Amino acid sequence: MSETSLPSPAALRGTRVLSLALNLPGPAALMRCRDMGASCAKLEPPAPAGADTADPMGVYSPAAYRALHAGVEILHANLKTDAGQALLQAELARTDVLITSFRPSALEKLGLGWEALRARHPRLSLVAIVGAPGARAEEPGHDLTYQAESGLVPGTALPSTLYADMAGALAASEAVLQALLQRAASGHGVRIEVALSGAAHFLALPRDWGLTQPQGQVGGAHAGYQVYACADGRVAVAALEPHFAAALCAAAGLPAGTDMQAPATHAAIAAFVRGQSRAQLERLARERDIPLHTLAP
Repeated sequence: MSETSLPSPAALRGTRVLSLALNLPGPAALMRCRDMGASCAKLEPPAPAGADTADPMGVYSPAAYRALHAGVEILHANLKTDAGQALLQAELARTDVLITSFRPSALEKLGLGWEALRARHPRLSLVAIVGAPGARAEEPGHDLTYQAESGLVPGTALPSTLYADMAGALAASEAVLQALLQRAASGHGVRIEVALSGAAHFLALPRDWGLTQPQGQVGGAHAGYQVYACADGRVAVAALEPHFAAALCAAAGLPAGTDMQAPATHAAIAAFVRGQSRAQLERLARERDIPLHTLAP
């Protein structure tokens, strides 16, 4: 299991998942399936001379590639050749769910359009990861463009992680489960499209609802839900519920019933936290049951 994954029931034990997807979303979805007990395989193009893999992730970050593919059977084939197609069809015959990240036109050229797939392998399901849904699936794009489209890139700094790719991977692993449930009911495989732009839009919903806007409770309006400077670093405080907010106010010397949105409350808590070290704040959190996490400068 990957270092960042939590233990989970082996919901996919006895299931075989084959992926043709390169880069991040597809392999991350396959990693999730592996963590749920699936037997996972990935069919990659032959590696270029001097390289270990044809997957660009192996070049960008070999460590990430290794983590994503631990416990995954790696196969190699040129799908534009008869031999490659023969290997692919043999693998599909014993596969429950296929994960792809090609544009629809590329899948058609490889003989992997949905009509052709279900005619030859009626119990096989397809989880097709695309950049954008429907007619936009042929458009080029990457995580950054999908985040920008969803309003998740407010300034000129790059996002701190690949939110659209990783949310898309979660949606794709969820789609594997959905496909198996539908097959159990109907006896036939299904095609489910997962759009990275849709995953980014889903992550943006709290902002769209106003929750993370400056006037929102978790966007800056509530003094108990903030990142403050402390004596030797920073602290992320999440004292949002009334009992947590009351504990924070008591620690800061503020009376019960303090208005957590008042500018004076923000200033008072900021001044209190600024005088505490990370060690003191961690002790305070344990003693008073306040949700916070200290950070280096």
